[in-house]
Amino acid sequence: MIRALGNFFTKIAKKWIPDAFIFAIILTILVFVLGLVIQGKSFIEMTSYWGGGMWSLLGFSMQMVLVLVTGSALALSKPVHRVLKTIASAANTPAKAIAIVAFVMGIGCWLNWGFGLIISAILAKEIAKVTKGIHYPLLVASSYSGFVLWHSGLSASIQLTIAAKNPVMEKVAPGTIIPTGETIFSPQTLIIVLVLLVTVPIINVLMMPKKKEEIVEVDPSIFAEDEKEEVATKSFKGMTPAEKIENSIVLAIIVGVVGLVYAVRYLAKGGSLSLDVVNFIFLVLGLLMHKTPINYVKAVDKSVRNCGGIVLQFPFYAGIMGMMVSSGLAATFSNWFVSISTPKTFQLFTYWSAGLVNMFVPSGGGQWAVQGPIMMPAAQALGVSYARTASAIAWGDAWTNMIQPFWALPLLAVAKLGIKDIMGYTTVIMLWVGIITSLGLLFL
Repeated sequence: MIRALGNFFTKIAKKWIPDAFIFAIILTILVFVLGLVIQGKSFIEMTSYWGGGMWSLLGFSMQMVLVLVTGSALALSKPVHRVLKTIASAANTPAKAIAIVAFVMGIGCWLNWGFGLIISAILAKEIAKVTKGIHYPLLVASSYSGFVLWHSGLSASIQLTIAAKNPVMEKVAPGTIIPTGETIFSPQTLIIVLVLLVTVPIINVLMMPKKKEEIVEVDPSIFAEDEKEEVATKSFKGMTPAEKIENSIVLAIIVGVVGLVYAVRYLAKGGSLSLDVVNFIFLVLGLLMHKTPINYVKAVDKSVRNCGGIVLQFPFYAGIMGMMVSSGLAATFSNWFVSISTPKTFQLFTYWSAGLVNMFVPSGGGQWAVQGPIMMPAAQALGVSYARTASAIAWGDAWTNMIQPFWALPLLAVAKLGIKDIMGYTTVIMLWVGIITSLGLLFL
């Protein structure tokens, strides 16, 4: 049955799902029309919301580009490449490979979503090159499936936001701070995480094609340009002074060691593993692993080629978010779910509404900015725990990422695939996660 569902949704995705950029354009038009029809906004108003929001994610877009570039450049270094190949060799059957990448992504994203997203994508690519008989689109989809755990882990933006003073909670309940022991480390969240960590890899394995002719193996030549090693044409003695500086191991060591000292001290003092810190660690490690500045420059040049999707599409999603928030559409969606909720069903309906809003506002911080001011006062009125409400928003934000290309773009760039190649399989994962999480939020 699971295999049949995967095949069914994959056929639909192949036929009907366009390129991720076209998907973003269609969402833009849909939200624009909904703003006109549901919110009664004028054409000029919706145009202003779209244009005004278009560049609101520039800082975040640059962070995501750097996650992809520094992570990929680090993976291109010989030491890291050897480690990845060693891990990949353990995945010596298609079933093991698919289960391993889903599990690694789940653990990696629970620890830190930026780290997990890139490392597991690179691992999937390495596994596909050394293990025969793997259906490559399913392998990449399996890697992405572990991303559903990011917003219940140590880099969960909503739960970390409310663990300190923040504007939303100050308006609802001044002085209220919700510790992570009631959100990330609550029994409810930990049980759901454990169930998904065990079952999502199994669901992926059950979707493996049965017929040999249905298996699409990776063509190693698609990675050849990225991984082509530069051949030295001169000895160090024969280099010009400028070339000797470019190939100086000393310069790389100085910057790398200073960077590592800073990172270790920062984390030892209790600093959070934010996206900026992850990028910083990737950068200094990459410089050290490549040994010379010029080698690292070449690795970065190769990695930058994969960033087109992020650069082009993130501004469109920022525009969509601008229209959703400024027109009131996001509030309308959320308020409708609040209106039909009871204290017993409120957390479940909050989760479902968050899943819907996430399709148009695929950002944890954006999700909280949209839904926090609505759901937290409603939770107060219904007598529902603030912690459970915040967790429901976070789970909803992660849930529908399985059919939202926004977060898949860095992974797809590394894997050299399109969204239509994996969405059939990730749709099945979304359905499974929706069932498990809904039951957990309702009964635990």
